[in-house]
Amino acid sequence: MANTSTRTLRLLSLLQTHRYWPGAELAQRLEVSVRTLRRDIDRLRELGYPVEAQRGVDGGYQLTAGAALPPLVVDDEEAVALAVGLQAAARSAVEGLAESSVRVLAKVVQVMPARLRRQVEALGAMTTPAGWDGPARPGVDPGVLTVVALACRDSEYLRFSYTAAGGQHTDRHVEPHRLVSLGRRWYLAAYDLTRHQWRSFRVDRLTAPYGTGSRFRPRDLPAADAAEFVRTSLGDLPHPYRVEVLVDAPAAAVRERIGRWSTVEQLDAEHCRVRMTADSLDWPTMALGTLGADFHVVDPPELLEQIHEWGARFKRATGA
Repeated sequence: MANTSTRTLRLLSLLQTHRYWPGAELAQRLEVSVRTLRRDIDRLRELGYPVEAQRGVDGGYQLTAGAALPPLVVDDEEAVALAVGLQAAARSAVEGLAESSVRVLAKVVQVMPARLRRQVEALGAMTTPAGWDGPARPGVDPGVLTVVALACRDSEYLRFSYTAAGGQHTDRHVEPHRLVSLGRRWYLAAYDLTRHQWRSFRVDRLTAPYGTGSRFRPRDLPAADAAEFVRTSLGDLPHPYRVEVLVDAPAAAVRERIGRWSTVEQLDAEHCRVRMTADSLDWPTMALGTLGADFHVVDPPELLEQIHEWGARFKRATGA
């Protein structure tokens, strides 16, 4: 017979593989008596694992959601962060990663207490992935994300302090609509009750958010979805560079590659016009290089200079 610690771990592993285990079958798998099994179950409960028992001839056990997470595993904030990370991985384009993430996420959520499941479900339901990849950006407090997501889901008025790009601090009172994950930044699409207009807020600039407890009737967002609204609002901001390029390729093919970050206008069956805004010319240069087609730079002249520099560097790398 295995020692108590080893047997307890094996019991926990078995409980996690089945939704319900008949007592006799579980005792047989562990090679212990029914009485010993009951003691092991009690030990798991003492450790914080929520094991539910069904009495009677056909009685058995199952691992259910409990009032608290098991100790020495993860705390509440770590559990929410883990689930959010798994949700993001579940949308991954990497082969096999999405399926594995879904399986692990199901196991984690199954044993979460109700209060944490509510937070995780709110983050999942109230977040719109926009698919705009980019360099690492400032981090966001998971607690702030949770408060904002719950307010979005429950249509609850939200108050917070906000720091603008220029450093000005203001207090905001909004009707939160959706969270948007864009370019490794988080944004809140909301109706600003002070300025009486729809706004997008960077969540890393948002502090001390709290729901007022009062509900509102959601307004119609002036866009197809929250991701489109945030992209449009960001496009309205001043950028150092506005890029315009003519590409010798069908518009559909260009949209498939870089359409998420640019506006592609069809000129004819084999040519299109691409426009994008950027605070650096590195990204437009890389994006155009991925098209696998010839192109002509209309604007700005600085982009031509950068392409010449990159071209010379690449040529030197080949030894030519």
